[in-house]
Amino acid sequence: MDYRTRWPASRLLIAAVAILILVCAGSIGGLGLSMAGLTRARVVLLDQTLPARSLVRDVDTALIDQESGVRGYVLTANPDFLRPYNDGQEAEHRAEAQAGDLLRSTRPDLAGDLDELDRLAADWRRNYAEPLIEKVRQAGQPQVTLAEAARGKLLFDRVRAAADALGDKLDQAAVDARRELDRVARSQLWLLGGLGALLVLIIAGVAVVLYRIVIAPLSGLAADVRQVSSGDYAHAVEAAGPKETVMLGQDVETMRVRILSDLEDLRRSNSELEQFAYVASHDLQEPLRKVASFCQLLERRYSGQLDERGEQYLQFAVDGAKRMQVLINDLLAFSRVGRITREQTLVDCDELVAQVLDNYSEVVERTGATVEVADLPTVRGEESLLGGVFGNLISNALKFHGEQPPHVRVDVERTGEFWTFTVSDNGIGIDTEYAERIFVIFQRLHHKDDYPGTGIGLAMCRKIIEYHGGTIWLDTSGTGPGTTFKFTLPAVEDDEQ
Repeated sequence: MDYRTRWPASRLLIAAVAILILVCAGSIGGLGLSMAGLTRARVVLLDQTLPARSLVRDVDTALIDQESGVRGYVLTANPDFLRPYNDGQEAEHRAEAQAGDLLRSTRPDLAGDLDELDRLAADWRRNYAEPLIEKVRQAGQPQVTLAEAARGKLLFDRVRAAADALGDKLDQAAVDARRELDRVARSQLWLLGGLGALLVLIIAGVAVVLYRIVIAPLSGLAADVRQVSSGDYAHAVEAAGPKETVMLGQDVETMRVRILSDLEDLRRSNSELEQFAYVASHDLQEPLRKVASFCQLLERRYSGQLDERGEQYLQFAVDGAKRMQVLINDLLAFSRVGRITREQTLVDCDELVAQVLDNYSEVVERTGATVEVADLPTVRGEESLLGGVFGNLISNALKFHGEQPPHVRVDVERTGEFWTFTVSDNGIGIDTEYAERIFVIFQRLHHKDDYPGTGIGLAMCRKIIEYHGGTIWLDTSGTGPGTTFKFTLPAVEDDEQ
């Protein structure tokens, strides 16, 4: 599949986020509707049905007060008994008005029953209570008969029956509203559980999809890159997933192919260098030895037969041949560092420097030099190569001295995971502008007649130190005379020693 037709990771992320937003919006909407239904059911029960039932009870109580007041007044003709009758009417009308407002919006059928109750109560007052009260008021004494009492009871029983029927209906309405409230509450709990489970499934699904189309391809690409970086350059890098991952994989694969090609070129170059080293060590040195040998024979056999200039030319030829041999040998030694490896062992630097000083004992004695050596640690490396580093730095310090006898100091300090060695002297010094040039092969700052040498020593030191995992540099921070070189080597832990 062409990577250009794949979705980029940004679009995949936007799609995943959009799905989550839609699910969350739907969940919130559904939850909002459920909450609205629960609120409506609560309002119907707590704010309408139950208050209306209580008001109907108040109406019934007010009607009973009216009936009691009429009966007492008829029996005693005492006007004080009319107060419950009058107050009961006000309480009845007030309670009926409030109950009607509550029922008309939700239960218009019960509002009609309430109107019927009001009509029956008004009929009782109009056809029985008011005429009887007026009759007693005019006579000034009780005026009740059995027939009137029976008619009043019949009319009032109709009123009480209507009130009880309305109360029963409101009780049933309260039971229905409570059931509806419980049903909506249960539905909301199920909805919450379902939405929670759905949200978990959606998130898990999005996570799995993102892992398969983003994380897994990245992990596979990282594994391929690690395998290549470990040295397996023949391992092909393949990438799947979003567009960016595929493009990155193709770039890494292109880089791997290029590295593999460069590696082949490097191997071929190393092979050619090895052939050159063989030629330099055998084929080139053999005629050079012949030139040097015959020049020396000419010098011995015809000494005194040549003029002064001829003997000088002959000496130049012998000296040039010898220096050429030294250069070839130094170049071979330089090329072998890191190419021809030996097992690295624990090297006691105290003993190593002691051997170097023993090798240069004649120079130390001849120059009157003093050498101070601190307590040096044990490091891991090739003893012969590290001995060459100390030997080169100490020999330079003994060679490039001024008018005063050489004073050389070898010191060391621990800096993190490395030992930092210091070789300082009181010699002629090196200008800071040559701090890097001195480590280039065959670079010399003085004429060979002033200070002998091939100019390969410091380049050899840098190559050896870097081969051992350290660095070497010219310390330019000092202000006094002389030269100070510093180099680092990885520290060896006590348990390894």
